[in-house]
Amino acid sequence: MTGLRASIGKWSLATYFVVFLLFIYGPMIIMAVLSFQGRYGGITFPFRGPISGQWWQSIVDSKVPGSKATEIGTAATQSLKLSLAAGAVTTLLAFGLSMAFRRRFRGDGVAFYLIMLALMTPGFLVALGTQLFWKSMAIPTSVWKSALGTNTIWGIPFGFLVMLAVWNRYDDHIEEAARDLGADQKTTFREVTLPLVWTGLFGCFLFGFTLTWNDYDRTALLLNGSEAVTLPIQIFAQTQFSAIRPDLYALGSATTGLSLLVIFAALVIALVRMKISTRTGGPEKAAIKAEETGQAEGFKVSAAPAAPASGD
Repeated sequence: MTGLRASIGKWSLATYFVVFLLFIYGPMIIMAVLSFQGRYGGITFPFRGPISGQWWQSIVDSKVPGSKATEIGTAATQSLKLSLAAGAVTTLLAFGLSMAFRRRFRGDGVAFYLIMLALMTPGFLVALGTQLFWKSMAIPTSVWKSALGTNTIWGIPFGFLVMLAVWNRYDDHIEEAARDLGADQKTTFREVTLPLVWTGLFGCFLFGFTLTWNDYDRTALLLNGSEAVTLPIQIFAQTQFSAIRPDLYALGSATTGLSLLVIFAALVIALVRMKISTRTGGPEKAAIKAEETGQAEGFKVSAAPAAPASGD
């Protein structure tokens, strides 16, 4: 009887999980399916064939009637540059902040909640406050002056939490072994610390990139009217100022696909690095082996002074 109850409970949870996934990702899947309709296809079910890629072609080919490929291409380039920059800056700052929290210090609790503040503040209020701040200094907002900083602040808490999780399972004795063998701080950081926490750095970059790539409310108020808009703003403009067509579904599917592609590429790189680290043993094995044999591979070990000859 107990086994039957456990089986029913397991299948009930599995069914709930599948229904929940369909509820979350169902509209996205339907949108991708509708983007492959023919010229007579609409934006609602049922699907009208035959299967065609003309709506996808309209987002990349400006010669298609009614195409906004030029505007979409410019906005996508702007979003890609901004997302890459935000991912890099988020990684650097989140990593530096997390390094400070490896040891307890006075006021660390207050500092932690200050870092988390951007996670709890509505994005529109952050953008509005940033716009008013720059306006009070009589400095116009722009992508690289204000939008980059706002999106970086939004991504830092996510990257910071990722790095805290990495440091929680990090073994400090590996660094101590490297220093005992004569490695200076720079060498220890480069050859021991970074190889062990690189997965966390990848996670920081992915958060910074994907959050900025899909952001609208933190960027909408911070662009200069003379510069190119980002892709989410371009998509919003198409929904507000023109009739919705399946080419918008194709554009939405393309942006989602790019995010998934970046995540997939990061996972592939992570798996390759894990296999290489497993074969070679990684920095931990190298440091332990060097400590056992007294020879530090890759570390700068200072030679012991020669003992004076007896009988002089």
